[in-house]
Amino acid sequence: MFPIAESHTLAPDICRIRVVAPRVVEHWAPGQFVILRVDADGERIPLTVADVDRSDGTITLIVQGVGRTTRLLNSLDVGDSISDVAGPFGVPSEIEDYGTVVVVGGGVGTAIAFPTARAMSEAGNRVIVIIGGRTADLVILTDEVAEFADELIVTTDDGSGGRRGLVTDALLEVMDREPVDRVVAIGPIPMMKAVAELTRPDGIATVASLNPIMVDGTGMCGGCRVLVDGSTLFACIDGPEFDAHLVDFDVLAVRNRAYRDFEIARAAGVCS
Repeated sequence: MFPIAESHTLAPDICRIRVVAPRVVEHWAPGQFVILRVDADGERIPLTVADVDRSDGTITLIVQGVGRTTRLLNSLDVGDSISDVAGPFGVPSEIEDYGTVVVVGGGVGTAIAFPTARAMSEAGNRVIVIIGGRTADLVILTDEVAEFADELIVTTDDGSGGRRGLVTDALLEVMDREPVDRVVAIGPIPMMKAVAELTRPDGIATVASLNPIMVDGTGMCGGCRVLVDGSTLFACIDGPEFDAHLVDFDVLAVRNRAYRDFEIARAAGVCS
């Protein structure tokens, strides 16, 4: 069992949860994820580790309650425990001193982008972080990002926080005013695709962290297969980060919708 050391709400349906998992902490690097089960009979879900605390052996997870399991996880409190936490899985982010790095996080993708952006800063890069959300109450981790980012730009679709517009609008402004050496995009599939198309003409190295359906984390189930440069790869063992200019985002979107009706029914308690 893995005890919950802290749990609180960051935004509507989004919680920050610290879980005691010292063996994961020992081996974790930015960009990696865990697969957990809330209880012994529950489904396995992948969650990126947003942060670790090596002093107390805890990992931080940012969980958006969109389905039955994530809502159950967000309902737990300090003193409760999670049945299983396996990991870390995935290839760590490539962290080097590239120069100027722009990290783009959309919605809860900001939590995934956070450790990579911080590691880029620690490696000596000038780091510009662009965070977006539909509304101001869905923009998370601004204070934490502001501690290390050379520049933080917040956008909201409705203008209720930061500047009105999309993260791609802000990225285009940054690209127009100064040279950019690398872009990291993490968030909804349409956003990552739009970022890739924006940076493609200038040949700016762009990385996307993919979020396909995932079950076992070892590549054996095949659920997380993605099409990259015409080849089938597996996000759990080959990723989750890939060259965004080589990813077929249309195929990714179709596969992520494959079980939507079942997931909606399960969340509503119609099926088991």
